[in-house]
Amino acid sequence: MKNSIVTLALAGSIASALATIAAPAASAADSKEKCYGVALKGQNDCAAGKHDCAGKSTVSYDKMSFKLVPAGTCTSMKTPKGHGMLTPA
Repeated sequence: MKNSIVTLALAGSIASALATIAAPAASAADSKEKCYGVALKGQNDCAAGKHDCAGKSTVSYDKMSFKLVPAGTCTSMKTPKGHGMLTPA
């Protein structure tokens, strides 16, 4: 019984160490960019001068409000009002 507890503790330590090593690589691949014109009403991350900030947009697809999206995906996003933009309109 004592031997299995030690084995379990050792396995847990190794798993934790491996997870810690893998975490920084994943966060580097998770870079985000501001994408204007794709946020739905009340779901924006911020804006370029129209309102206070997160969650304050009153219309969907506002070209002055942005949503953080994975880097490199913004301009390929299609909305009913056009594609996402990297700068406010």
